[in-house]
Amino acid sequence: MKDEMDTGLQAGGRAGGVAEVMNPASLGFIGCGNMAQAMLSAFLKKGLVDPHLTIASAPSERNLTKVRALGVRTTHDNNEVARTSDLVFLCVKPHLLSPVLADLLPLENNHSPLFVSVVTGVSLSDLEEMLSSVVDNPRVVRCMPNTPSAVGQGCCLYARGTQTTASDAEATSSLLSAVGMSAEIPEYQIDAACGLAGSGPAYIYMAIEALADGGVKMGLPRPLAQTLAAQTVKGAATMVLETGKHPWPVEGRGVFPRWHDHCCRPCPGEECL
Repeated sequence: MKDEMDTGLQAGGRAGGVAEVMNPASLGFIGCGNMAQAMLSAFLKKGLVDPHLTIASAPSERNLTKVRALGVRTTHDNNEVARTSDLVFLCVKPHLLSPVLADLLPLENNHSPLFVSVVTGVSLSDLEEMLSSVVDNPRVVRCMPNTPSAVGQGCCLYARGTQTTASDAEATSSLLSAVGMSAEIPEYQIDAACGLAGSGPAYIYMAIEALADGGVKMGLPRPLAQTLAAQTVKGAATMVLETGKHPWPVEGRGVFPRWHDHCCRPCPGEECL
């Protein structure tokens, strides 16, 4: 299983690369806040879903007005989304998930959509338990996109539940790749991945700000300094991604203590480099 996960990370990690797979005929969103809007926009831009076969629900008109402008159907009825969709994204706030799912009626006519949750901190087992009153043996995927997904440069890692199939994973990966890189990982890695990819952008924003501040201090106009700082970070990141090399420059090796890839202790020996 570990080898499969590692291989999946490499294969699924191509930014913007969308596999040609069978996508769900109809797509639904329960909750359509910022992340749902970013994902939906990416799916439509890539031509992965038909807007006329896509539906989104929310309790207020504020967010529905925004997604309605994308050409999709909207409703205040979460049950309508579940009844009419092959794949349902759960995009509500964590404290609202339980009451939202409790209000869903049992699905009829053997309809069994794939549920993909982007809700932070809710495990696959909890999702399966909450959805068991809606459908027998619910097929569930848990995923964690980050904020750069809004511009198609995100990281979206996902884990499968006990009832999902290989086809479910393929369709999920195809959709999530539209917002950046996607990869399947075991669920026990989700929290660590969320901490790294979810919180990581905030640290990079601070680094960009600090670089820009330095440029302004040395006489550069703020817009130019910020552009240079952001492009410098983007260029460095692209070099790491495209070369596959360690970000630590060869010239710096041996100057400071290094660490193993899988531990947190200094590594004094050259074999650790």
